[in-house]
Amino acid sequence: MGQLLSIIIPVYNERDLLPQILQQVEQVQLPGGLERQIVIVDDGSTDGTRDILRGLIRERSDYIIHFHEKNQGKGGGVRTGMKLATGDIVLIQDADLEYSPRDYPQLLKPILENKADAVFGSRFIGDSRRVLYFWHSVANKMLTMLSNMLSNLNLTDMECCYKVFTKDLADRLDITEPRFGLEPEMTAKVAKLNARLYEVPVTYDGRTYAEGKKITWRDGVSALRCILKYNLLTPKQAAVAPRVEQVTGTGPIPISSHTPEENTTGSVQEQKKAA
Repeated sequence: MGQLLSIIIPVYNERDLLPQILQQVEQVQLPGGLERQIVIVDDGSTDGTRDILRGLIRERSDYIIHFHEKNQGKGGGVRTGMKLATGDIVLIQDADLEYSPRDYPQLLKPILENKADAVFGSRFIGDSRRVLYFWHSVANKMLTMLSNMLSNLNLTDMECCYKVFTKDLADRLDITEPRFGLEPEMTAKVAKLNARLYEVPVTYDGRTYAEGKKITWRDGVSALRCILKYNLLTPKQAAVAPRVEQVTGTGPIPISSHTPEENTTGSVQEQKKAA
């Protein structure tokens, strides 16, 4: 049996797009003989997304599906997903079709070749992207530059959704930010762990606010706070030890002993209700 890739999909009010992204995730050919595990965390959706997921619970026993009773933000969804994931590699996938699973092979390649512990996507070094908001681009570049200055990294797109980690590294990140602040938080913690980090180009088909985009200027202010907090106020951790041969779930990085909190049994409760 090959290694397992856990694909974490936090979802909030994506009734129309969720079936499409799941189809794309299922159809993409994974490199290196990887098996896939799909972990979906619904973050208190109110538009009918939960009804779709309840149907999937009955139809797809191989999916891991969890329901937050209250909205906790993207960071909360990713945090729960990481606790439920059991794969050797963890990949974060948005449910809004802005990012294409066709990019999985290039995102996974540095880890499969044992060159990286983490791989970030970049929308600014790729071949194709949808042209949208100028000031969003300016803010993104400013935030990425500040993050680089404090972390001593040279990323081009710190805020990119696509982030891939070995499970051992993912367990050490201990995400605490509830919303989009998880991006600078994870970046700072990866830097403090001295993990081997690669950046690869990804395609980007961004949405307008009319099409459902959720991030706001308040998230930009929060990102600034998180860059300062996690780079300046968080102590540096023990460096990630180099892995030997291939990625495994029991490598030299100690795996956190935490388990999903009590409220992560929502998927089981929903299964009982659906029955």
